[in-house]
Amino acid sequence: MASSSNGTHSAPPIRPLGDKSPIRAGVVGVGRMGRHHARVYAQLPETQLVGVVDANPERAEALAEQHSCKPFYNVQSLIEAGVDVVSIATPTTFHFAAAEPLLAAGIACLIEKPLAGDVAEAEKIKAVAEKHGSVLMVGHIERFNPIMRALKRETKSGDEIVPRFIEVSRVSPMTFRSVDVSVVMDMMIHDLDVVLMLMGGREPDEVQASGVPVITEHEDICNARLTWKNPNCVANITCSRLALKTERVTRITGENAYVKIDYGAKTGTVIRKVANENQMVELRNLLRQGADLSNLKWHELVAIEELKVDEGEPIVEEIRAFLAAVREGRRPEIDASAGLANVRTAERIIEACKTQRTGAGEFAGSKF
Repeated sequence: MASSSNGTHSAPPIRPLGDKSPIRAGVVGVGRMGRHHARVYAQLPETQLVGVVDANPERAEALAEQHSCKPFYNVQSLIEAGVDVVSIATPTTFHFAAAEPLLAAGIACLIEKPLAGDVAEAEKIKAVAEKHGSVLMVGHIERFNPIMRALKRETKSGDEIVPRFIEVSRVSPMTFRSVDVSVVMDMMIHDLDVVLMLMGGREPDEVQASGVPVITEHEDICNARLTWKNPNCVANITCSRLALKTERVTRITGENAYVKIDYGAKTGTVIRKVANENQMVELRNLLRQGADLSNLKWHELVAIEELKVDEGEPIVEEIRAFLAAVREGRRPEIDASAGLANVRTAERIIEACKTQRTGAGEFAGSKF
């Protein structure tokens, strides 16, 4: 598994927070996800939850009372309270408005996925963070799912897995949340982040997609085929928010291994080739000769391992990774560049869906 490359940056250096304790934290937007950020900051021994901001004053006041912090009614008041880090969990359309003054003030921001609703706004957020040397991390939480952490440990201790074909299925019943955006921005964005990470941060060379609006005005079901050249790899991703059951499964076929990840069940299997070359040559010769190999135990030619999964809560691990980057004054793994790449790929998929529906081209979304 390759690590994402951030490339070179001309931005001012990020100032490390060092071993300051406690780190003063805030949360902007305390709805479905933001309330979990607030809970974690309130519970971690190394952080102090200073306050929360929400467009709904009653919700902000109730959560502030629950965690013994202050309710604020705008971002500027939170800045004046002297916070070091802030999680932004507002609706995506408000990410830039919340992030700009915080990043300009040198306050580290963890922005819930996606970084922005479109490429232009994502670029603006990235530019502000870089201009002021502020830490910016995007909350693509699947990277902190216990099964993904297990896969990372496996690839560090074993041979690197070089993907050649990736198949993803993420479907669930309609929740009527995030219906103002395509299922690509709502659900598929999780898998785009993981797939691009597996590809070393490289965006696909070609994008083909088909999507259908059913209940909402945006794609509720989408299939995307992403293609990379040199090295060659194809990712086939299907997402639906109109399924009768929930399924979140990823299969990775590589040159030297096969991996199946079930996010919901928190299980994973890795199958690696272990037969030596002499065994494989002999086996192929027998196949060419038409030998009867029906009694051969094929699984003895490979190593089958179950991934060892821990019980760490994803959002806790995500926030700890964010805080570590802040203390050390470094760019987090899921920085603005990674977040922008995910949004750009999602935008290409949505555009390819529109083009496909109008019959305007077979290879819509190709990268030129």
